[in-house]
Amino acid sequence: MLMGSSATPWPRYVSFLPAAMLAGGTLWNLVSPREYWGDYLLVAAVTAAGALLPLWHTIAIGVAIILVETGLLYAGGYLGNVSATAIELANLAFTTLIAIGVNRVVARHGRRLERVRSVAEAAQRAVVPQPPARVGPLAVAAVYKAAQIEALIGGDAYAVQDTPYGTRLLIADVRGKGMGAVGVVAVLLGTFRVEADQAPDLAALAGKLERALLKEAALREEEARMEGFVTALLGEIPPDGERVRLMNCGHPSPYLLHGTAVSVLDPDEPGLPLGMSGLGAPQAEPESRALPPGSTLLLVTDGVTEARDRTGAFYEPAGRLAGRGPFRGPDQVIDALVRDVERWTGGPRDDDMAVLALTRTGPGR
Repeated sequence: MLMGSSATPWPRYVSFLPAAMLAGGTLWNLVSPREYWGDYLLVAAVTAAGALLPLWHTIAIGVAIILVETGLLYAGGYLGNVSATAIELANLAFTTLIAIGVNRVVARHGRRLERVRSVAEAAQRAVVPQPPARVGPLAVAAVYKAAQIEALIGGDAYAVQDTPYGTRLLIADVRGKGMGAVGVVAVLLGTFRVEADQAPDLAALAGKLERALLKEAALREEEARMEGFVTALLGEIPPDGERVRLMNCGHPSPYLLHGTAVSVLDPDEPGLPLGMSGLGAPQAEPESRALPPGSTLLLVTDGVTEARDRTGAFYEPAGRLAGRGPFRGPDQVIDALVRDVERWTGGPRDDDMAVLALTRTGPGR
């Protein structure tokens, strides 16, 4: 599992902002008919450096504004007035010390946030471990991208497991976020790992997952119990890899990439999400689809299909990925998808994004 980057970098121009403010304040002081009008911009430059730049850059900006002010005082013939000069330079030195203090507070907060993030990332990896790179005739890759950089833990999950019935797989999206969703993910994946080896078919496996989720929901408050559900897609690929059986429980449809073509594997009769059997609707039936050699089965959560561009349009993987193949393996498919989603949104997403890709490459070990 590839986690999202630990922090969203500032735009490149931000690092040059304090220097630009320093240059602008100096120029303003030189050309303005009123003396020292640019001092406000010089003070803002060192303050911005304290909030945006490393410590030594902040100190360098502070020293620079003191030197600039000293030069301006000399040019204006004010160095002879010792008291006025001392007060002016002392004010700038005091401003620099404040900027250094701000820099240390920001740095300390950043280190604390990074520690919290490292713990969250470890928890996420423990709950949703990296799938094996190869299972039977399949090459496997997966990625998890949190919607916000402060929240690496979310409700998306996936799993791939070699069983007596072939390769069984799961991708799911738990309603909600935070630790409550992580608890549901832990129950879901724990049950899948045990029952995937024992359930005779996908319908039986879905039933086991349903009962485990209902038992977990019984321990929660009534509101969370009534509103909680899990969209999921279960799959089974026999040892020969020629076909894939899919059971859709209210989840976004998977995609089949073969050559340059991308097709959507919509179910004939989509089922209800897991945890909603109390509504009395019949369970969805598994459906079988061909899996040609070299093709890739792509499974996503709604963080992909509900990603919006600036006009509010939803991202559509089939249309966006069509014509970009053939892809050499699942990693290449995921890289192309993630980069394209980031270009599509042009900024932060509203939901976590999990992607699982499996490419039929040939007989496995």
